[in-house]
Amino acid sequence: MYSGLLIILLPLIVGYFIPVKRPTLLHLVNNLLSWMVYVILFIMGVSLAFLDNLSANLLMIFKYTAVFFVCILAVNLLALWLLERRKPWKTKHHQEVLPSRLHMALDSLRLCFVVVAGFLLGLTQWHWLTYASQASEAALIFLLLLVGAQLGNSSLTLRQIVLNRRGMLVASVGAIASLGGGMTAALCLGLPLKTGLAMASGYGWYSLSGIVLTDSFGPVIGSAAFFNDLARELCAIMLIPTLVRSNRSAALGLCGATSMDFTLPVLQRSGGLDMVPAAVVHGFLLSLLAPVLMAVFSS
Repeated sequence: MYSGLLIILLPLIVGYFIPVKRPTLLHLVNNLLSWMVYVILFIMGVSLAFLDNLSANLLMIFKYTAVFFVCILAVNLLALWLLERRKPWKTKHHQEVLPSRLHMALDSLRLCFVVVAGFLLGLTQWHWLTYASQASEAALIFLLLLVGAQLGNSSLTLRQIVLNRRGMLVASVGAIASLGGGMTAALCLGLPLKTGLAMASGYGWYSLSGIVLTDSFGPVIGSAAFFNDLARELCAIMLIPTLVRSNRSAALGLCGATSMDFTLPVLQRSGGLDMVPAAVVHGFLLSLLAPVLMAVFSS
């Protein structure tokens, strides 16, 4: 399970030590980071079409996914709102003038459309689409290489990236809040508390939670875990630009384990480069915690 952490950290470190001094190259790196969000969402949609047992027990899967997603999201937002009130996250970054509500809605719909387009293409079951998981891994490595290059050519020091108190604090609060949301959902659905805790332990790492919980609880719970964590990632991508203006802790905490990879470009673009160290530490800690907790609660 922890081999995935090496895949995440190695390109980040390599990219950090790549010198990118020319302004044109830095501009290219920033543009590529923005486009990689759409590439990864499209690949996610393709992978979704190849999920086993998708048609079986679809109503039950939808019910479990909806209840767990709402409960975990609500408890997380409440806990992170309280954290922000008690310990405000001060920053010098000023987000650019936001577009109109209609424009923001269209941006969200565009992200959804990319996922749907990938899903519809995946339904064709073309043979070459079976390599979506490998493509997703390659896209992730490239994205992290770009993030590392951006960090390495910024004013941030390696010490600031590795050690960040805000990232550790948000990760701790978010981890506990997610477990509380999982127990609440389990009580609402009449499921064992251990099942609810296992469902909440994915922290957005859908590629891991779906596999682990399918082996332990069967395809219905496993598929619900996959969709729950996938929905968390998509929700984070859509809400970050709005949340980061009033509650930076919630914007980061909502991302879960994905804050050091898939949602990192969105966090950086919306919250500024000084948000990246906290996001890396936050995602790293939850990525370490997720497989351990899932293994414990699934036993």
